[in-house]
Amino acid sequence: MPAAPQKTSAPVLFLPGIIMPAAMRYAPLIEALGDAANAVTKDREIYSTPQPPEDYSIDMEVAGIDRAASEAGFDRFHLYGHSAGGACALAYAATNPDRLLTVALDEPATDFSPQAKSGFLRDIQALDSLPEAERTRAFVAMQLGPGVDPPAPPPGPPPDWMANRPAGMQRFIEAIQNFSIASGRFSSFAQPVYYSCGSLSNPFYFEVRDRLAAAFPHFHAELYEGLHHMQTSHSREPIRVANALKNLWAGAL
Repeated sequence: MPAAPQKTSAPVLFLPGIIMPAAMRYAPLIEALGDAANAVTKDREIYSTPQPPEDYSIDMEVAGIDRAASEAGFDRFHLYGHSAGGACALAYAATNPDRLLTVALDEPATDFSPQAKSGFLRDIQALDSLPEAERTRAFVAMQLGPGVDPPAPPPGPPPDWMANRPAGMQRFIEAIQNFSIASGRFSSFAQPVYYSCGSLSNPFYFEVRDRLAAAFPHFHAELYEGLHHMQTSHSREPIRVANALKNLWAGAL
């Protein structure tokens, strides 16, 4: 009697946002995925040094994704990105589509459109005039919908890794303002794309969703009621997100 075929875990790279480290950000989701995923978490290149590199760019993040996938032994792989990581995932999809099986985006920081660059992102850049202690609080508040209270900060002193986050946030916004994606690049991306967003997030993320839905040929979006950019789907509903990813991966080309 022939042996049953062995199940293989999906090769997937997880990219975090601009604040929380990747391993912390994705611990609940990776646990929910279990053996279904050969999961690798990759932190932002902007935090590869104590202060943002002088020559930091989105191209540096794209090269870092490529390198991390190769070091993990991935030929083609699934890519998941939240916020800043979602923006980097979009940049990678535009420049290295042949390595990707699918892309999953949780409220990406931008779609690199002129509308994003001239609106929400410009408003975030204006926070640079605030004192550092106020800048992070204002940044968090801007991620939420009208009338939504920001979550209370955790008790005690901030962790050591928070020290370079205010500088990193501003440098990242500068980098995405300076990065362009040629018209039609998303429309030629043949692989499935999944987009998740919380109902209490800033309307900007719904605008990004709608623009990407019109651009990608195989696009599916889900709304997570009662959640927002700082209380994300993958941390609050990891089992639901895990099931959505398994369905996405099953449709990979």
